[in-house]
Amino acid sequence: MKDTQLFSWEALLTIGGASLLTFYIVQYTKALLDRMMPRRRIPTDLYAVAVAWLVLLAAQFATGTTADWRTCFLAFANAFLVAAAAGQIQNKSLHPPGGKPT
Repeated sequence: MKDTQLFSWEALLTIGGASLLTFYIVQYTKALLDRMMPRRRIPTDLYAVAVAWLVLLAAQFATGTTADWRTCFLAFANAFLVAAAAGQIQNKSLHPPGGKPT
């Protein structure tokens, strides 16, 4: 990744890039989604998997990968890993290492 870019399509194909973007999208949109659908609240973990899946699919298709069932399934499987990593980013932002225990 070049120093002048924040994200590139290749960076979004890595667990670090995909999880960071997933973290930000979920953080900025989850409250809005809950307000738009007050009776059908989607658990944050499942929402993060859906966002991660879309991020991974977009990155795959933007880099020239063909759209077939293998690409979609692999992106879906990897979305769980990316969502878990994004959850850890969220946990570390709330409870930084060396911080005071709550």
